[in-house]
Amino acid sequence: MIFSQFVGPERPLSWSLQFWPVLPCAFFVALTATWLCKKIALKLGIVDRPDAVVKTHKEPVAYLGGVGILAGLTVGMLAGVVLMKDFDIFDKSLKWLLGILAGAAIACTVGLIDDIVDLRPRQKFLGQIIAAAALLAAGIRPDLQQAAAFLGWTMPDWLEWAIDIPIVIFFVLGATNSLNLLDGLDGLCGGVTAIITIAFLLLSIHRATWGFSEVGDPVRIIVCLGMVGGVLGFLPFNRHPAKIFMGDAGSLLLGFVTASLMILFAEEIFRWWMASIVIFGLPILDTATALVRRWLNRKPLFVSDRGHIYDQMIDRGIPLKKTVAICYGLAAVYAFIGLAISQMRTRYSVFIYLFVIVVSGGIIWKKGFLKMEGNRGAVKKR
Repeated sequence: MIFSQFVGPERPLSWSLQFWPVLPCAFFVALTATWLCKKIALKLGIVDRPDAVVKTHKEPVAYLGGVGILAGLTVGMLAGVVLMKDFDIFDKSLKWLLGILAGAAIACTVGLIDDIVDLRPRQKFLGQIIAAAALLAAGIRPDLQQAAAFLGWTMPDWLEWAIDIPIVIFFVLGATNSLNLLDGLDGLCGGVTAIITIAFLLLSIHRATWGFSEVGDPVRIIVCLGMVGGVLGFLPFNRHPAKIFMGDAGSLLLGFVTASLMILFAEEIFRWWMASIVIFGLPILDTATALVRRWLNRKPLFVSDRGHIYDQMIDRGIPLKKTVAICYGLAAVYAFIGLAISQMRTRYSVFIYLFVIVVSGGIIWKKGFLKMEGNRGAVKKR
C-alpha cells in the first residue's frame, strides 16, 4: 500500500495532536473577527461594487474578510507559541513563526490598501517582495543541498543563498497572485485554500512522525492548524450569496502563507517540496491557463478578464455552487496526488510530477479553455 509508511517510527501521532488548540483558537477568533469586519466595512463603505463585467454580483459586498482571517491566524499561531514554550528549539521555532506572521501581516496590509485605493501592479509586487523578505530575514529558505545532491552536485553556501533569494520571492509572488486570481466566486478561494492546507497538515504530520526536523515539524503543524482555523472561520460568511469578501487582503495573505509552507517543505527530502507544489496544483493550473490563453490570443497578460477556469464553467451553463464544488473536487484530487508523491521514491515522484503537468495541460487544451471569445475578452480593471 502506498500509504503504509505514512506514520513513521520516530514520533507517535499524539506528538502532533498536542497542538490541536491552535485550530479552535484560530477558528473562533476568525469567526468573530470576520463578523465584526463585515459591520465595520459596511459602516465605512469599504465594499466591492458590481460592474456587470468582471464583478457580476448583484449588490455591493463588504470587504475586510482578509483581516478577519489574519486575526484568527495570528491568535492561533500565538497559541502554538505558548504550547511549545518548553521545547529545546523554542528560540529558532519562534523566529520562524514570527517571520511568517510578519510577512503575512505585510501581505494582508498591501492587499487591504489595494482594496481601498487600487494600487498599481508594480506597487503590489513591491509589497509582496517585502513580505518575502520577512521569510528570508527569519532564515526560512529552501534547502537546495538536497536537490543538488540528487543531481550529484555540491553547492557552496554563497551560491545556495544567491539562488534561495529569487526562489523565495518567486514562490511568494506566484502563490499570492495565483490565489488572488482564484478569488472570483463565493467560497471558492477560501474553500480551495482550506483543502490545500489540510493536505499540507497531513504532510506535516507525516514528516513529524518520521522526526526529520526538530524546528520545522512543529512550525509547519502550527501554521497549518492556524490557517485552516482562520479560513474555516471566514467561510460561513463567504458562502453563496457572500456577505463579505476576503478581498486582496485575504487572497494575498492566504497566498503568502501557502508559499511559506511550500518553502518549509523544501527541507531534507526533495520529493516533499514537489509534493507540496502538486497539492497547490489547482491555483497553479488556473493561473497558467489564464496567462497562456492571453498570450495565445494576443491579449494583455496582466489585465483582468472573465476567462478563468471557473468563469468558463459558469459561461458553459454550470451553476455557481456546482462550479465551486467541482473546483473543490479538483483541489482534492491534486491534494491526493501530492500526498501520494510524498510516499514514493524521488525518481518515481519526478515521473508522476511530469505526468500530472502533461495531463493537466492536455485536458485544458482539449476542453477549449485556452480560447478567448465573447465575454471572456480582456477588460480593464475599474
